[in-house]
Amino acid sequence: MNAENALRLIPAMTISEGAGVIVHRTIGTPALRNYDPFLLLDHIGSENPDDYIAGFPAHPHRGFNTLTYIIDGEMEHTDSMGNTGNLGPGSAQWMKAASGVIHSEMPKQKDGLLRGFQLWINLPAANKMDAPEYQEYPAEAFPALEKPGYRVKVIAGNLEKVVSPIVDDITQVIFLDVLMEADKLFRHALPEENTSFLYVFEGDGQINGKTVATHTLVTLGGAGTAPVFTAGRQGARFILISGKPIHESVVQHGPFVMNTREEIDQAMQDYQSNRFVRERAWQHRSKSNERIKKAH
Repeated sequence: MNAENALRLIPAMTISEGAGVIVHRTIGTPALRNYDPFLLLDHIGSENPDDYIAGFPAHPHRGFNTLTYIIDGEMEHTDSMGNTGNLGPGSAQWMKAASGVIHSEMPKQKDGLLRGFQLWINLPAANKMDAPEYQEYPAEAFPALEKPGYRVKVIAGNLEKVVSPIVDDITQVIFLDVLMEADKLFRHALPEENTSFLYVFEGDGQINGKTVATHTLVTLGGAGTAPVFTAGRQGARFILISGKPIHESVVQHGPFVMNTREEIDQAMQDYQSNRFVRERAWQHRSKSNERIKKAH
């Protein structure tokens, strides 16, 4: 992929999701249907409770992982594994839906700013029917790297010697939250074989000479895997994400992502037959809670 094709600018689409939550979506739109291994990127950001108060009532997933990062506000998680959790400012959740999870994500506030991201990460065929798992981490679990002109919070993977507690052994996802001062430069080399992108959600800037506005995703690859981002006059904040592509067919029907249409049909049958609610729920809960305790 050459630099010209790599540096695509994808403006976010504003859509209603869940029970009426307004989100800014980039991956998972007609402009960028999926971006192997990434299936969806949603950004929530509003002070108007009408935009988020309805939340995301119980709904299923199969065939992928989700990474949820809350910057401001509070969300409550419950799932069919028996897990409950509260995501507050700066916290994150890694959920391996795999063979099937039913969960809900509901705001715990009636007003004020709610802001955060949810990223869907595909699983290879060999792992799509693994047992589901859940991990939750408080804000203090995530380290940060301070440099002149910028600060980077490491949500997944690592940056230099700074390592997140979220480690993805399959697609090796890197998720960085970069806060920049006005007119400063940021550069970080990403693995050339990875699929990578950044998404600006505060301020604006330029990357390799291209102007990037708020709520814009920039695809990276080839010569773009070591992007030079220059913040604008008001500074900038963006997430920088990278992962190892899977190179398999993707067949998606709503919250189910498999490799064939037949597998999608089976997922729908399993959900309708209540097979996503597992007898081993308490075993999964015990395992995930133990990981949470270690992270704290």
